[in-house]
Amino acid sequence: MKNKLLVATRKGLIVFQRDAVSKWKVIGAHFNGIPVSMVYEDPRDGNWWVSLDHGHWGIKLHKSNDKGKTWEEVEAPKYPEGTLVKEGVDATLRYIWAFAAPSSDGSNSLLIGTEPGGLFRLNIQTSESKLNQSLWNHPSRTDQWFGGGRDYPGIHSIVLDPRNDQHMYVGISVAGVFETQDGGNSWMPKNKGLKAEFLPNPDAEIGHDPHILLASSKQPDYMWQQNHCGIYRTENGGDQWIDVSDRDGEAYFGFALAMDDEYPERAWVAPAQSDEIRVPIDQKLCICRTEDGGKNWNTLNSGLPQSYAYDIIYRHCLINQQDELFFGTTTGNLFYSSDGGDHWEALHQFLPMVYCLTWAD
Repeated sequence: MKNKLLVATRKGLIVFQRDAVSKWKVIGAHFNGIPVSMVYEDPRDGNWWVSLDHGHWGIKLHKSNDKGKTWEEVEAPKYPEGTLVKEGVDATLRYIWAFAAPSSDGSNSLLIGTEPGGLFRLNIQTSESKLNQSLWNHPSRTDQWFGGGRDYPGIHSIVLDPRNDQHMYVGISVAGVFETQDGGNSWMPKNKGLKAEFLPNPDAEIGHDPHILLASSKQPDYMWQQNHCGIYRTENGGDQWIDVSDRDGEAYFGFALAMDDEYPERAWVAPAQSDEIRVPIDQKLCICRTEDGGKNWNTLNSGLPQSYAYDIIYRHCLINQQDELFFGTTTGNLFYSSDGGDHWEALHQFLPMVYCLTWAD
């Protein structure tokens, strides 16, 4: 079990640690005042990676090999000269949305998902990044991928198959789920069963809006996604997605999702009222949990505010390990549960807007 929590916020990176009596406390802060859009601990070597969104100065990438004592700037991914998002629009890095660490090449590379829809492989030794041209040049990209909440498509989820990391999936907002079985040389959409209710053809093969995509490391073909148009799971690696939303309850629209790695039918989502009205349903903050793959959902709200709550939980802001859960919100609240979500406590209520949470050693 990991005993540190890395919290990426609009005003910096904040580090929490569990003490000897299992209380979580702030032990440090980094990049004070600078938006930290993503944070990641490399499971191979324990290095920390952060993406900084400097606004006018652009996106910066930093890593620490000593748990935040010191930081080194690494050159952020660059789209090759002449690369176009569409005719007349140069492709430039707008946002970093995802990190993933392939195991097959030791600790030499890092996968990075970006806006506008680029998947890069960073050579850690040389700091050189290479755009995956096969995905970028997929024939659907120029006319079937588009921006949702942001101007351009973004790769926010990279899911590596632990059995073979030449096999991976990416979640793209807005395009859908794409799969490669050959290390990124070719890609195919995996969106059968999804509904894109905002498109003229809701059953279109491409143009879906997964908000986050997760897979079980124990059963890698079992995946979940919180989608713009509901909650979906698959038991066959995305060949068929099943809508498991609770259309008459809370578990439907939202951004964040967590799953139990040991029992992949067990998952949690963070509901919101709708795309148009992004506040908790009836202004009552809750998390919903299923124990049976989405056949039934339970509303968990003990310890959470049940009136005039305005918290939204972004896609990377709900995490689980062995029934310990954290979620951070747009209003700077950080909530913790030690019992699978049955009971919650406010660990901190004065943080900046939270963009991402991750466990660390």
